[in-house]
Amino acid sequence: MSIYFLRQVFKACLLSLILGAGAFAALAQTPTQTPANPAQQDATRPPGTERNQSIPESARPTTQDPTAPPGTSRPDPQAPPGTTISPTGVPTTDTLGTPRVTPQTPATGPTPASIDDPTTPTTGAQQLPEDPAFPSATPRPVPPLPNLTRLGVTSANTLTLSLTDAIRRALENNNNIEVARNDVRLNEMTLRALQGIYDPLINLNPQINNQVQSQQSTLGGGTTVTTTDLTGNSSVDKLFSTGGGNYSFFFNNNRRTTNNTFNALNPVYSASLGVTFTQPLLRDRSIDRNRRDIRIQRKRLEQSDADFRRQTIEVISQVQRAYWDLVFALRDQQNLIANLNLSRELFRQTEARVAAGASAPLERAEVQTELANRESALLSATQAVSIAENFLKQLIIRDPNAPEWSAQITPTDQPSFDATPVNLDDAMAEARSNRPELRRLRLQRDINDIDLKYFKNQTKPRIDLQSTLALTGLAGSPVQTLGDDTTTSLIVGDPLQDANAFLLDQINQLRVLNGLPTVTSPTVTVNTPATSNLIGGYPRAIANLFSFETRNIVVGVAIQIPFRNRTAEANLAGARIARTQLEASTRLQEQTVEVEVRNAAQSVETARRRVLAARAARENAETQLQGEQRLYQVGRSTTFLLFQRENTLNNARNLELRAETDYNKALADLQRATSTTLRANHVIVETPTVP
Repeated sequence: MSIYFLRQVFKACLLSLILGAGAFAALAQTPTQTPANPAQQDATRPPGTERNQSIPESARPTTQDPTAPPGTSRPDPQAPPGTTISPTGVPTTDTLGTPRVTPQTPATGPTPASIDDPTTPTTGAQQLPEDPAFPSATPRPVPPLPNLTRLGVTSANTLTLSLTDAIRRALENNNNIEVARNDVRLNEMTLRALQGIYDPLINLNPQINNQVQSQQSTLGGGTTVTTTDLTGNSSVDKLFSTGGGNYSFFFNNNRRTTNNTFNALNPVYSASLGVTFTQPLLRDRSIDRNRRDIRIQRKRLEQSDADFRRQTIEVISQVQRAYWDLVFALRDQQNLIANLNLSRELFRQTEARVAAGASAPLERAEVQTELANRESALLSATQAVSIAENFLKQLIIRDPNAPEWSAQITPTDQPSFDATPVNLDDAMAEARSNRPELRRLRLQRDINDIDLKYFKNQTKPRIDLQSTLALTGLAGSPVQTLGDDTTTSLIVGDPLQDANAFLLDQINQLRVLNGLPTVTSPTVTVNTPATSNLIGGYPRAIANLFSFETRNIVVGVAIQIPFRNRTAEANLAGARIARTQLEASTRLQEQTVEVEVRNAAQSVETARRRVLAARAARENAETQLQGEQRLYQVGRSTTFLLFQRENTLNNARNLELRAETDYNKALADLQRATSTTLRANHVIVETPTVP
């Protein structure tokens, strides 16, 4: 039984060997297809020509060649290479574009080897399929450059502008500078207004006064006295700018007419000429409110000048930054245009190769993708040009309706470069002596000194010296015209009205009754009621005025002692607190200046090194692109690598341009930090004249 079992096993092994040999021969005669696997593509073949691995017959889908016309199927894996099987009656298109119908043909393939004959030979035509033949196509035209026209900008209206011209336009038209300039003018006018307190003041006071009064006394000159005064007074008043005193020159004139019986002159002319002088001895002698306000306003005028210089430096720095930003944006746009033209030229070459069948159509899509990306970058760069140009126009144009807004600015200056490093010590010294902020704080300290001096003076008592010196003159017309040494009766008048005459009349009547003779009033010699030098009109009064015979001299002292004077003491304490606060602000500003100068100097140094590095990178990128172009021309490079080299060169150029632009902007920032912008750009700012 064991011999029988061994014999059966031997027969089964022999049959298995025969069947395996037959299957191996059949597989060797059947062409296989490798599935499309991007990870297993042959780098030496054009896109779309990958080989497929062997897959089961039942799992092979019917695929369509993306490069063939519609309705054309890829050859069956078991058909000879180059044989196309089309559906029956399905129209196809040849390379000339003529529709045709391809009859269905049976698929031919290698005859499988017999299982009983494992030695059946295989032919060379049954090996791996050859590369597919792509139909020829007409080259597509090269797409034009995108429209780079900007809204509101006319290309025919070109404004050629250098950096110096831009700064000059900004100084003339910038609204911020105009505001700062007017601040200086306003402070000048305020100072002039305060100084006007020391201008002489002329006073004129003409008036007429008619007064009628009833008299209660017999010595009033009558029952009702009427007086009319015609007055013309004038004076010149002035405050002293030194010492705090004041004086007043006055010249007063009066003409009086009255019916007073006691007046010897009617009308009467009077005149007075004199001066009144007041001089403080303690409070308000060294400084008073007027002098304090004027001194403070002078410092504020200098502060406004410092603010104007700071604003001018700031605007010039902004103009410099905006100008270099516009230069960078325009040059970046030019680089992108050149980069886009390279893509357009490569597109033209690719279309020619695809049309000649030397490249796969998929290579066209790669070029078109890169072309679209570069066109998008160019449009973004054009937007950056508009933003930079509008910001520069805002700085140099005054009126929003000016025609320059529609102009296209063309910068003429190129970024400069100096390989010399920055000297930090010199920059710090320049900043400490030139910064307007520090100058403003120094002036504020001077203002605080003035306040301290004034409020300390106000704590003193007031002692003022007062004096008056005046000359007077008088003249008029006498009431009775009498000569010199006139003889007249001692008692005269109507007995019914005059008491003396009534008594004399009664005495005479009694004497007559007694047989006695009447009494005669004795005669006396009298003089004129007014002397001769007082008789006359207004000219006589003026002559008497300058005769210096009549005068008025007054000298006195006015003393005012405050009980506590809390107001002055509180103001003095507040000024001292402001001094401490000002010192802290000065230290803070000095630290800010220190930081700004250090940062600006470091920015210049960093930008300088970036320029050197960017230049080396650009030169190496140019060398790499030239080598890659030569490799691409001989077929040893790909479009992808060529695009990479072009993009690398474009980025290197942009980095170099950005580094040069940043270097010039950093220089502008350093000039602003050290306040040397005006000197570096040859700008002269006139200092206001402080009267």
